Amino acid sequence: MAYMTLYRKWRPQTFDEMRGQDAIVQALKSQVKYDRIGHAYLFCGTRGTGKTSAAKILARAVNCLHPVDGNPCNECENCRAILEGRSMDVIEMDAASNNGVDNIREIRDQVQYPPTSGKYRVYIIDEVHMLSAGAFNALLKTLEEPPAYVIFILATTDPNRLPITVQSRCQRYDFRRVDAGTIADHLREILSAEQVEAEDAAVRMIARTADGSFRDSLSLLERCISYYYGEKLTYENVLKVLGAARTQVYGRLMQCILQCDARGAVSQLDAILAQGSDLNQVVSDFIWYLRDMMLVQTGEEEAETLGMQKDDYEELHAIAMQTDLDTVMRDIRILSELAAQIRFSPSRRVQTETALIRMMRPACDDDVQSLRVRVEQLEHALEAGGGLPAKGAPAQADAEGPDHAPAENSAPPTVEIPPAEYDDYAMLLKDWKKICGAQHPFIYSLLKGTRLGYDKEQGLCILFPDRFRCRTMQEGSRMEDLRQYLNQEYGKNFRIFARALERGEQAPKVVRGTSIPGINMEIEDSDEPDDDGPASD
Repeated sequence: MAYMTLYRKWRPQTFDEMRGQDAIVQALKSQVKYDRIGHAYLFCGTRGTGKTSAAKILARAVNCLHPVDGNPCNECENCRAILEGRSMDVIEMDAASNNGVDNIREIRDQVQYPPTSGKYRVYIIDEVHMLSAGAFNALLKTLEEPPAYVIFILATTDPNRLPITVQSRCQRYDFRRVDAGTIADHLREILSAEQVEAEDAAVRMIARTADGSFRDSLSLLERCISYYYGEKLTYENVLKVLGAARTQVYGRLMQCILQCDARGAVSQLDAILAQGSDLNQVVSDFIWYLRDMMLVQTGEEEAETLGMQKDDYEELHAIAMQTDLDTVMRDIRILSELAAQIRFSPSRRVQTETALIRMMRPACDDDVQSLRVRVEQLEHALEAGGGLPAKGAPAQADAEGPDHAPAENSAPPTVEIPPAEYDDYAMLLKDWKKICGAQHPFIYSLLKGTRLGYDKEQGLCILFPDRFRCRTMQEGSRMEDLRQYLNQEYGKNFRIFARALERGEQAPKVVRGTSIPGINMEIEDSDEPDDDGPASD
């Protein structure tokens, strides 16, 4: 038997085998089960989400002699005839190559004849948006009032190009992109059935690259298996086949951008391209890297959620702590514009290098987001005592170069407190996330991402990653209200104040005092903050 590609071999044969489209599957099964079949359906969605598969399953289900809970049995004569493509009752037409008026007139003439063996005559028109205006007009009357035994199933990736008169005559179902986790689970089942061994990180990488398309994921998987046939499919092998680069490579590129090291950024881009990566793929992957950084800054995303290995995630988290959300969002916008520009550009490399320079120099742009980033950088420079930077020079506090940047690996200061106070601090530290979540939503938004510290003179200290939220929390009676909440909740009288961490400053480590010289006990803040934690703003 001739070899069959994976996306054809593993095409779903029943509604129950379809993944990621539960609402649509349930609706179609119910219509078949209770004999409430519509006369026209419109399946919309991006490529590889199951539109054509659902259309073929529905065509078999309505003609099946022994349907099972709304699914075709795929064993009766009608089902086998449709599966083998020899049924006269299911007609498939590709509107991309049959888009004229004559093609629709032919269908209009055929609908006069009843089905030969099944209950319905089903017309599946794929890429229906490619029909000409005349063809749509010829289809309208038949689509609105077809014979009782005729069903039209129209599939399209661009429903906006269909006349509203056509859309209004159909039951519309929108097939959504499938999340990477669902695709990865499906790929693992296929790999097990195909007896191919693969690393979990490799499977997640393929699922993520597929961008919500089952068919794309199977095509990518087949490429990887073919390239390394008979070998275990590793994460490194997948990167080579897909022309992608490891997360650490984009981390080094981002470090150069944060340090305004233009020469280093260009050299890093050279290194990525020297590995054989396509420039379009590099830009796309860098956007995804920044997207992951944005999620780390705004939420509590874990390595598994982002589809990353643990060491890659830890490096991403460390870099995310060195910048702010506005800067990351501005960089994503610049790269998104670049991705659209270089698709057919003869000077893709130059445009990419220009975009990297723009990411380092907000002064190159005059939009609101860039101005906000420039103001924040000027604030850092003034607070660092360096005065205003020269015109055209980087406005960051570490504009002198990477050698003058704050030492990220220097040991944080230590605060030693009496055992009784230490026990109270440890109790609140353990419950800090719960305490923040119990506040008013606005107060919670201010406390999200903070850490709990301690000062020998002032007591408990809320460490904010930026001055704005710290000042806002100190306004009015907000701090006193929080103190009263803690006193009532824990039955103690706490002292508490707030301050913002300075650029490059690390949160102090709190240790328990002891009567034995040279011995203390250190408490580790095991709970990560809800978003970006105490970092340079």
